[in-house]
Amino acid sequence: MELKNISFRALAVTNEIDLNKIALHLGIPKKFTWEQPLILRSQELKSIYPTRINELQQVLVFSFGSVVFVNHHGKGEINMFLKFLQSFERDIDLSRAENFTDDYNLHIGDIENLELTDEYVVVSEYEFFFPELISTVLAKSVALEKAEQQLSLIQDSLEVMIERLEKGKLRIGNKELARTTAKIVRHEFNTLAYIMILDKPEVTWTHQSASQFYDQMMNFFELNDRYTILKSKTDILYHITEGFSDISHSIRGLFVEWIVVILIVIEVVITLLQIVGWVPTHA
Repeated sequence: MELKNISFRALAVTNEIDLNKIALHLGIPKKFTWEQPLILRSQELKSIYPTRINELQQVLVFSFGSVVFVNHHGKGEINMFLKFLQSFERDIDLSRAENFTDDYNLHIGDIENLELTDEYVVVSEYEFFFPELISTVLAKSVALEKAEQQLSLIQDSLEVMIERLEKGKLRIGNKELARTTAKIVRHEFNTLAYIMILDKPEVTWTHQSASQFYDQMMNFFELNDRYTILKSKTDILYHITEGFSDISHSIRGLFVEWIVVILIVIEVVITLLQIVGWVPTHA
């Protein structure tokens, strides 16, 4: 049997996308929650692409900033859709849109068991839920890749602060600590709270075969393991910043104590000078 092919291209383009604004613009009468992707099929895509649309083409937009293009074989339509998306999310940088991307394929062939590789998955027969589940896994994978890079940048800034400590430069500004802590909090929100690695698509709760396929894809892409590693690294960063904060507060406390001691010494000296008559007392 000749293999049939469905292609996927996933991009992590931003941290958050308001699906309801896009749905309202396209006349889709549905309120989307965080865990639901906005699935645009040929009917909706016709209003975005001026060229003729293939009936098998889809675009899945995820609230955590990923977009997956199904059966898009050229960059023209992808760039066109990203420009459309940018009109709703101004922080999307089109020049960096492909920094975090993954290409994948679904093959339908004459096989007995599902075959998973880094580039494609082969199944014996097509199921309606395959595009959504594959897209969801790819979307989470590229979003995690983006989060992993953001985490490495935070680690680099902390490493600079550690090097300063090693050189004996113990003072760390409150603003610098606040900015670093804010980056960690934002990273944790974008990764742990927003990508929702542990949440499963609705279809997996009603179709056992969908649940099994999704779990196999999740395990192959190691999403749970990558999520756990990111969580543990984030916790470590929190502990490091807490250590910096403790050191900073200790230094400030010590400074205040020395000021108090100096003032007491000055007061004692003035009193002694007054006793011996070197300093006149106030009437």
